[in-house]
Order: sequence, then C-alpha cells, then structure tokens
Amino acid sequence: MKKSLGKKTILFPSPVLIVCSYAADGTPNAMNVAWGGIACSEPPAVAISVRETRKTFENIMTQKAFTVCIPSAKYIKEADYFGVVSGKNENKFKTTGLTPVKADHVNAPYIKEFPLALECRLLQTVTLGSHTQIIGEIVDVKADETILNAKGFPDIEKMQPCVFDPGTSSYYGSAKFLTQAFQAGKK
Repeated sequence: MKKSLGKKTILFPSPVLIVCSYAADGTPNAMNVAWGGIACSEPPAVAISVRETRKTFENIMTQKAFTVCIPSAKYIKEADYFGVVSGKNENKFKTTGLTPVKADHVNAPYIKEFPLALECRLLQTVTLGSHTQIIGEIVDVKADETILNAKGFPDIEKMQPCVFDPGTSSYYGSAKFLTQAFQAGKK
C-alpha cells in the first residue's frame, strides 16, 4: 500500500542545473536551479523554473538568453554555493574561482570547468505561482572533449553528473548503466 505524502515537489531524479546569465552591466551570474529539464525536441528546448525575485530572472528577462551548465561531481560544492547566495549581493564567480566564458551564440556565460553547457535563447515564460517557468530554445551544446564517447555524444560515466533529492535536500552521483533505452522494453 502507498502512503499519501500530500502536495510536495518530489520528482526523482532532479538534475543539478546551473543557470548562467549576464546582468545589465555585464557581470556574470550563476544560479543552482532545482526545477528544470528538457521541454521540447523540435525546436530543442529546455525549461527551468525561477522565482521572479531572483537576480537570474532579471538577467534572463534583460538579455533574453541564458545557459544551462551541468556540473560534474567534482564541483558539487561550487554548484551548491550557486544556490545558497544571491548574485544581488556578490560575484559568485570571484568567490568560487570558476571561469565564466562568453557563449558563442547567445549573450550569456557558461562555466568553463563544467563539462556540459546548453546555450539558450529565451522563447517564452509561463507564470505558475511562486515560480515562473522560463523556456529557452537550445541553440548550441558545448561539451568537453574528455567526456565524449566514440559517437561524439556526452558519456554519462565520464561526465559524472549529480542529482538532487528534494525530499532530503541531498545530492547524489549517478552514472551506473542499467540497460539500453528503446530496446529493453521490446524484450
């Protein structure tokens, strides 16, 4: 029998997403966004949910662009830090020592040390309640060559991404192969 937990924001796994943007004065900012994921395949799009009071929301609305960076487990402390302090109060890149790199296709930075970055152009927003969903068209994906497999795609075992457990406010690593998608169900 299942026990009712009530209305809660529990969905497993929740990827650790670091959203980067530029302020109006060009200062780079990064924010740990707990709510997000792929929203569409054509056009390729990602959706994140951000409170309108956040510096990241202001930056994205001003620049009409952002990046979504995926940290490896090696950088989980920095990733968590991006969600603990506000870009209104300090320069998070200076504090962490991580490197902002200007994206090639949108007016937003990505994090050099993180193995994967999605460059996104703002498509639309949807006000939901406490958060506004921001949908961005993915115009380019940047991947460190060291994490690519033989087919040129990111290898999850090499990348070592993290997931967030909203029930316990904990981070976990995830990279164990289980079975081949779109094949296992055919057996």
